[in-house]
Amino acid sequence: MAEKIRVLVVDDDENINQLVRLYVEKEGYDVISAFDGTEAARRVREEKFDLVILDIMLPGLSGWDVCREIRKKDNTPIIMLTAKGETFDKVLGLELGADDYMVKPFEPQELTARIRAILRRAQPVPEQDSGVLEFDSLQINHTNYTVQYQGQMMELPPKEMELLYFLAARPNKVFTREQLLEQVWGFDYFGDSRTVDVHIKRLREKLALSDDVNWQIKTVWGVGYKFEVR
Repeated sequence: MAEKIRVLVVDDDENINQLVRLYVEKEGYDVISAFDGTEAARRVREEKFDLVILDIMLPGLSGWDVCREIRKKDNTPIIMLTAKGETFDKVLGLELGADDYMVKPFEPQELTARIRAILRRAQPVPEQDSGVLEFDSLQINHTNYTVQYQGQMMELPPKEMELLYFLAARPNKVFTREQLLEQVWGFDYFGDSRTVDVHIKRLREKLALSDDVNWQIKTVWGVGYKFEVR
């Protein structure tokens, strides 16, 4: 299984820390909590994170100091949280290298939407993408929206085609339903995530697997889906 995205949540308010952790974990991410700036700075020096959610007012080192520490190491995306709404604080955070800024109190759904948007922007773009993917008995052409399976052209609606291509272009990487909705449908979707389940079911019915192929659209229970290549 592909490794989960790791998120560090830094806030000395235990209630806020746990609330953010709950919502971020619902996105399928691995969440680590820190409650002061010194602990956060140590963790970012010793561990690898895909995103840091960072409060400004912290015991020990401030959020500004932790942000500087992160930027000494790499370009890990940072969302800064603060009870302050002054323009100076926002500008300083962005100048230090933060990617986004949210003022407390905030809606957890908005925070998770911003997380997804930042992680999407942080994903490396393939240097060469011909728009054509080939696996055993399967060819997916994103340029002309055609799918050929076992020598036969398949009739797939656009969203089924886009969902298949998105997963197959990232073999063995697990995506939550919410991530797939945003990436394929193109918006932050807070409604019924069963839309993804329905499209996956239809794809599986149309691409009935034989024993001689080394791929499958696999359900990762409690998380989401992946295009598994063995």
